Parts: sequence; structure tokens; C-alpha cells
Amino acid sequence: MKRIAEEKLEAWHRSDGHKPLVIRGARQVGKSTLVRMFAEKTKLNLYEINLERHLELDEVFKSLDVNRIIRELEPVLGAAVDASDGLLFLDEIQSTPHALAALRYFYEDMPQLRVIAAGSLLEFVLADHTFSMPVGRVEYLHLGPATFEEFLEEVEPYLLGSLRGASPDEPMADSAHERLLSRFREYLMVGGMPEAVVSYAKSQQFSDVALRQQTILATYQDDFSKYARRSDLLRLQRVFNYAPRAIGTKVKYSNISREDRSRELLNAIDLLVKAKVLSAVYHSDCSGLPLHADIDERAYKLLFLDVGLMVRACGLDWTAISNLDSQRLVNEGAIAEQFVGQHLLRLEEVRMAPHLCYWIREGRSANAEVDFVISRGDAIVPVEVKAGASGSLRSLWQFALKKKSPFAIRFDLNPISCQEVSHNIPSASGFEMLESRLVSIPLYMVGQLDRIVEWARVSKG
Repeated sequence: MKRIAEEKLEAWHRSDGHKPLVIRGARQVGKSTLVRMFAEKTKLNLYEINLERHLELDEVFKSLDVNRIIRELEPVLGAAVDASDGLLFLDEIQSTPHALAALRYFYEDMPQLRVIAAGSLLEFVLADHTFSMPVGRVEYLHLGPATFEEFLEEVEPYLLGSLRGASPDEPMADSAHERLLSRFREYLMVGGMPEAVVSYAKSQQFSDVALRQQTILATYQDDFSKYARRSDLLRLQRVFNYAPRAIGTKVKYSNISREDRSRELLNAIDLLVKAKVLSAVYHSDCSGLPLHADIDERAYKLLFLDVGLMVRACGLDWTAISNLDSQRLVNEGAIAEQFVGQHLLRLEEVRMAPHLCYWIREGRSANAEVDFVISRGDAIVPVEVKAGASGSLRSLWQFALKKKSPFAIRFDLNPISCQEVSHNIPSASGFEMLESRLVSIPLYMVGQLDRIVEWARVSKG
């Protein structure tokens, strides 16, 4: 399937120097397929080796002698490596940890050879080794699950034109909106794991998808046992099983386990976050830019790797998803928040932003919480995932008043629109009048958020 990351690989290919590229991401997100498609497109000779099948090569990489490494690899590859037009692909590099350290020497001693490494759970491996990643001598590319737009590319690509062209000034046709809503619900079940997407595109059967998702979830658990320390294994499994059922809620360690200490559970969460199996959304006071400068690392909620895997882990099926009306689908449970969150993460990673943030104010009588907060230019923008009238967005308007946000974003299942709002907001001095704008965006357009935010920044509404 076509991936947006292909453009990043092509930019790396065109760049001078060609530092070794490390593609990071959880198992089954399509790292190996992406590299093979890239080599075919660029007409490079691909020298691929799965290091998980050749654990004995770890000692060879330990020498850090690039010429020796190539000599030892050639019999395994069954071919002589031509550095001038070749691409050496070291897959499952976490299986031979010393290969990570050797990457810097490929850059220094054989810069003409293009080298790509791919692996999952690299942090698990680095935790047991004294060397660190060769900073400054490698480049990184994170690959996550396919986005909704990548899913559409496989199942109904003509809808992409309507999705990418719609704005509050130019809403799409009602028929396109309804069709996109239908595909959106399908994506909630299928998710973005490439194997599941390709299977669904071919068979249109959720039963086929379910079997593949269950296998993927089991594979992650197996990986923990292979790469994690024995003492950490049970805690990792507990966190992994907890996360899909707790999306959108502030993490409380007692809800994960009453047998483990908070510090031990925090270490397990941190490991899974670094490995991109989970993602942390931190509370920020949002008093200025950058937003992550004000984060409170003690207050955070979690996102799972993929909404389809989340739905599968929670035991939901197509009957459950299809029977939820719009109000319940958005406001109840955490499915919509997971969907929006994993797509916002892709947008933030493109912008090199290290964290996704949310805002919470805990009071004696009532709490206020905004699902996500983003910044674009000098604008701090609150983002809510909520179905309902503008008057019901109490937390959103409290934030907008306090932080002087020029507009707010709401994701729901309605057509895209923008409306002027006026509300009397309770404050320390009584009430203050808020004049703002609410930009409502259908959930399936989350990948177009940057374009719509730019429209809101320059438009008078």
C-alpha cells in the first residue's frame, strides 16, 4: 500500500551524505515493505538481511570494521555488495544490538553505500547495553500505522479529493460526507496496520481483519518476552493490557496494578512510550510557547498504537461500532479520542514537536478538561472531540477565555463549519464575555487539520 513516508525516504535518497537511516516503529507497521517498495522505485540494488535469523552476526558487528562486516554479510546475502548503486537493509536490527553501534562507521568509512536499518522495541535492547545510539551519524524516520487518508487510498481513493478540498467556505457534497462517515466507521474497526488494511481492501470482511489484529497483539506480547528483562515482563504486560481500556483518562498507577510500585509501573510505561507502542499526552498549563515547556510529567493520559488494535483489544465488533449513533460514538468511550490522538501525533511528528498536550484544571466542585491543545504560529488552539451544541463546550470556552485563544476546534461527525460564538464565562470576578469562533471539523478530516487551522488564522469567519 502507498505510504506518506515514501516522500521522506525519497528526500533522504536525494540528500548529500546519506547518513544511515533508522526506521523506527512497532512491529507490523510496514517498515520492511516500505523499504522494498522504495528500492524498487529508485532502481537501487537491495541487499536485505533479516538479522533476527542471523543472531551470530552480532559478534561480527561488534568488530566495528565495516569491510569485515560486508565480507561476512555477502555469503549470507548470496551477492557481492556494490556500494555505488546498492541499498543495504538491516531488518530487525534489535536482534543484533552491536549493529546499532556499527552504523556510525558505515557513514564514516563507506559513505557511498546507502544503509537503512529497521527495528522495533530498540529501547528494550539499549536498556541492556552500555553503548548508545550513534547520535549525529544516523537519521531517524518513525513509521506508525496508516492514517485514515492512506486507508482511503486503498479502499475508495476518489473520496480523497472531496476530503482535501473541503473548508468552511467550501463544504463538500452531502453524498461525499455520508460516504466518508461510512468509511470512517470502517477504519475504526480496521485501523491502520497495513496487513489489516490490505486484507480489508481485498475481502471487505471484518472477520479476516480480526484474525490479523489478534495475531499482531499476540506478537507484541511475544516480543516483550524476547527483548524485555524478565523482571519487567509482567509489568509490561499489565500496562499493555490496561492502556486500550483507559484511553482519555488520567493515568493512576493503582488502576494498573496494586502489586507493583508506582516507580516500576512508570518505568514500564516509559519504555513502551519510547518504543512507540504507547504515546503519552501530557498536561500542560499552556501559558506560552512552546507548549511542552509547561508540561507536568506527573499528569498524563495514554494513547494506544492504533485504534483498530484498541477496538480489538477491548473486544468490540462491527455490530457494536455500527450501532452507535453519532452522539454516543463521539461522546461515550474513547474510540474517537484515540482516532484523533493518533492522527495528531503524526502531524506533530512532522513538525518535530516532542509531545502532544492536553489541559486540565482540577477544582473542588468541578473539573475542566480540554482533550488536546496544539499551537500553530503564535496561536494556542484548544481541540475537543465532542458531539453537541457549542454551548455545551464549557471547558473549551473556559480555556479559550483564560488563554486568549482566537478560535477553538471541535471534532465531531457533522459537516465542516465555522460559527461565531458569544458566552458569559464564570471567572474570579464574576462573569466575562467571550467572543470567539468554533471551527467544527468532521473526524475523518483530522489529517487536514493544519490546512483548516491556517484557514481559521487568516479568515475572518
